[in-house]
Amino acid sequence: MYTYQELLTLVEEGVENISFNTSGPNKLYEPIKYSLANGGKRLRPMLCCIAAQAFGGKEAVKQVMNTALALEVFHNFTLLHDDLMDNSPIRRGKPTVYKKWGGNVAILSGDAMLTQAYVLLAGTSRKELIAQTLDLFNKMSLEIYEGQQYDMEFEDRDDVTEQEYLRMIRLKTAVLLATALKIGAIYGGASLMEADLLYDFGISLGLAFQLQDDFLDVYGDEKVFGKPIGGDISNNKKTMLLIKTMNKADEMQRKELNNLLSLGMADKERKYKSVVALYEALGVDKDVSKLINDYGQDADRILQNLSCEPSHLIPLHDLVKKLSARSV
Repeated sequence: MYTYQELLTLVEEGVENISFNTSGPNKLYEPIKYSLANGGKRLRPMLCCIAAQAFGGKEAVKQVMNTALALEVFHNFTLLHDDLMDNSPIRRGKPTVYKKWGGNVAILSGDAMLTQAYVLLAGTSRKELIAQTLDLFNKMSLEIYEGQQYDMEFEDRDDVTEQEYLRMIRLKTAVLLATALKIGAIYGGASLMEADLLYDFGISLGLAFQLQDDFLDVYGDEKVFGKPIGGDISNNKKTMLLIKTMNKADEMQRKELNNLLSLGMADKERKYKSVVALYEALGVDKDVSKLINDYGQDADRILQNLSCEPSHLIPLHDLVKKLSARSV
């Protein structure tokens, strides 16, 4: 069985070896290579490979690799478009594609990445699994787009509920992790029940991951986090922290919060410190930390119901530990 680090090396080598049309326009393909080379956790392909190995060993990892890489290319495609929609200048500590090459390039290069993801999916050696994989991939894709749309709509609403927010991050973030695990399990020969269990694990993991991401945007180490801290507060982004604050605030605190949210970029630092002070006065930082822990425990319980050898899940536990240890 491959260790976590060995699997990560295989995935990194796979990303480096993805073939693009080198005779085409450089301005189309250079941003793609830049995006894929810009690191990241390789979380989606790693989950896919780990699930495949858990049920089918090393051979299943080789068979699923093209599909795992398709998930990574697709994920990076969504980032190119998301960064443009969110006006995000920094991704993983470097300028985003839209900031470096412009919005039109980010759109077109992203479109090319989406096509490349389908090319990789079709290139699998397990041709009998293409239809099933495509069904899962297409369902996942549409759900992610729905999640992004909800996220954009929330920008203009002051009445977003906690359940609406959880539904949004489930669609925008968690379904990609869950689908990566389910596809990997299928390639490994898992039963449909166990593939569905891993899907459920991925949902819980994804919810914890996104909630932690929101938390780190406020309390993280900028050098480790890879983008400026406080961006969600600056942009009045509806995160669980802000939604809980709106729900728990009394009349005076809500008035103060609304005044803070009306401040522009010139008051960025004062806005950040004052909003964080409200979070902590109302205890929403502790509330969100508990929610992250609860979803993590849900994920752990699901893993206990899998029939594969516990030792086969060691790389998955290693990955979860790395995610849980992200710096705050």
